[in-house]
Amino acid sequence: MSDKSFDMIVIGAGPGGYVAAIRGAQLGLKVAIVEREHMGGICLNWGCIPTKALLRSSEVFHLMERAAEFGLSADKIGFDLDAVVKRSRGVAKQLNSGIGHLMKKNKVAVFMGEASLPAKGKVSVNGEKGTETLAAPNIVLATGARARELPGLEADGDLVWTYKHALTPPRMPKKLLVIGSGAIGIEFASFYNTLGSDTTVVEVMDRVLPVEDAEISAFAKKAFQKQGMKIMEKSMVKQLDRAKGKVTAHIETGGKVEKLEFDTVISAVGIVGNVEGLGLEALGVKVDRTHVVTDPYCRTGVDGLFAIGDIAGAPWLAHKASHEGVMVAELIAGQKPHPVKPESIAGCTYCHPQVASVGYTEAKAKELGYDVKVGRFPFIGNGKAIALGEPEGMVKTVFDAKTGELLGAHMVGAEVTEMIQGYVIGRKLETTEEDLMETVFPHPTLSEMMHESVLDAFGRVIHM
Repeated sequence: MSDKSFDMIVIGAGPGGYVAAIRGAQLGLKVAIVEREHMGGICLNWGCIPTKALLRSSEVFHLMERAAEFGLSADKIGFDLDAVVKRSRGVAKQLNSGIGHLMKKNKVAVFMGEASLPAKGKVSVNGEKGTETLAAPNIVLATGARARELPGLEADGDLVWTYKHALTPPRMPKKLLVIGSGAIGIEFASFYNTLGSDTTVVEVMDRVLPVEDAEISAFAKKAFQKQGMKIMEKSMVKQLDRAKGKVTAHIETGGKVEKLEFDTVISAVGIVGNVEGLGLEALGVKVDRTHVVTDPYCRTGVDGLFAIGDIAGAPWLAHKASHEGVMVAELIAGQKPHPVKPESIAGCTYCHPQVASVGYTEAKAKELGYDVKVGRFPFIGNGKAIALGEPEGMVKTVFDAKTGELLGAHMVGAEVTEMIQGYVIGRKLETTEEDLMETVFPHPTLSEMMHESVLDAFGRVIHM
C-alpha cells in the first residue's frame, strides 16, 4: 500500500477518534487520523479536562475559606483569575502533546486539515500542504459536536459566552446568567459562583440537572441555593438586550416576563453535531437533527463507514466515545466486540456537590414496568464524610424487586464521580442485590454508603 492508502481512516482526534486509531493500530491495522485543529479534540482542549482544572481551583478556594472548620488559619484568601486560567490551559496543553506522542508510538499517520468524503472509501484532506486524498475501506467519523446557539442568544465573546469563552474569560463576572442547567451549564455556574459571581441559572425544564433522578436534582438544587445561586426552573430566556457592559435578559416564567440585568451570560443550551461539509448526504448517510443515525455497532448503513461519539448521538460523553472507538476498531479488525449499552454508561457532573449516575432513574424504571425496591443513604450517616467535612449528600439505588437486578444508581455529594464506577461494574457483571450485600466494603470510606444504600432497599440498613 502507498502512504495514502490505509486499512482505517479516522476523522477527528477527540476521545473517540484517537482511541479508535490507537486500538486499530494495536490490532495490526494501518491507520491514519485527520484532525483540523487540536489533537485530543474538544474534550481535552476545551471541555472535560480544562473545566476540571478550573473546578479544582474553585474547590481549593472553597476549602481555604473553610480553613477554620479544620482548625487551620488562612489569611487574605484570594485568587488570580489569569493564573487559574493559565493552569487550566497548561493542563490541557500537557495532555494535548501526550496524544501526539501516542500517535507516533502507535505508528498512526496524522494529517492536519479539514476532511471531506468525496466518494466511498475516500477522504480528502485540505491542509497547509494543499489537498491530499487518502483511501481506506473503513472510515470512522469522530468529528464531535459544538455548542448550540439559539437565535437572539448568540455568543459574542464579550457579554455572551459559550463554554470556550468561559474557559478563557476576559474578566471575572460580577452578575452572571447561565442559560441551561445540564452538566456544562451547572459546572460553570458552580465555578463562577464559588469564586464570588452573583449567579442565576435558568432552566427550561421543571428541574435543574433534568436528566438526573428527581430526588438527586432536588437535593442538588437545595445545595446550590444554599451557596447563594439563584435557580429559575420552567423558565426561558426569550431575548437578550445588549448594551455597553451589560445585558438585559427577558426571562419568561409561567407566562410572565421579567427583565433582569447581568454583565455576563453563559449559554449552555446543548450541542449540535459537526456534520457539515463532510459530504454525508451524497453518500446516503442518514442525519437526524445534526447527528448521524447508526446501529448499535456504530455502522451508518453505508458499507465501511462508521460514526462514533457526539456526532452519533446521546449520551454526549467522552468515555462513551472512547468505548465506541475501541468497539469499532475491533469490529474492523475482524473481532466480535459487544455493542455499547447507553443505559450502562455513567454520567458525571463536577459541580459542588458532585453528581453521578448510571442506569435508570426511579421514574424511568417504573415507566418501563419494573416493580422496584429503592434504597437511600445520606452522607451525614457516614463517618468518612463527616471527617472530611462533607456531610451533605445522598446515595440512591434502584433494584428490580423480582430479580434483584441493579437497575440504577444515583449519587450527589463529595467524590461521587469516583464512587459511581463501583455500580457501573456491578451492572456490567449483572450483579444482584445479594452479591452487593455480601461484598465487604472497606472502613472508613465513602464507598460504605453504597453498601448501606443497597441494604436499605431490602430493609437491612445498619447505620440509619
